[in-house]
Amino acid sequence: MAKPAPRSRQGTMKRLYLLRHTKSSWKEDDLSDHERPLAPRGRRAAPPIGVYLRDHAILPDLVLASSARRTRETWELVSLMLPKPPRVVYEDKLYLANADELLVRLRQAGDEADSVLIVGHNPGLQELAERLFGDGDAAGLAKLRGKFPTGGLALYQFDIDRWEELLPGIGRLTDFVVPRDLV
Repeated sequence: MAKPAPRSRQGTMKRLYLLRHTKSSWKEDDLSDHERPLAPRGRRAAPPIGVYLRDHAILPDLVLASSARRTRETWELVSLMLPKPPRVVYEDKLYLANADELLVRLRQAGDEADSVLIVGHNPGLQELAERLFGDGDAAGLAKLRGKFPTGGLALYQFDIDRWEELLPGIGRLTDFVVPRDLV
């Protein structure tokens, strides 16, 4: 039996960017976890992430973000550095979502978006980043396995046509940066 010809991949690659919110504040005891704002350190760390995205021509087609205040504030500060902020959708179901929930949501992203950025929380983001790894930046993988800190950004590529094809172990990690790398 003849081996099937490989599918052509002319521009069908999908890209995923996983951004953990920057440092949040614990000063206001009367606020729920969902409503915790960014700490001053988190407010300073977010714009350099936007500069990194801009300078590396990383402009996602869609941003999916947790509805938590700290993720909203992180994205707002990051997006100020972009030439044209992408469409952003804040979702309650992404608040503290685990890796399985994030994967399900990504599979529903819609094929018009070739690149998606998720702004979310640990441990879900770190677990997802580890599960998606198939090859690529081994040093970046070791770094993110050690700790996916606030403001950490993992960049993945997938040789797939549709988000619904997204599976664990098929991602190519192209970079993992943390705020201290950007200043």
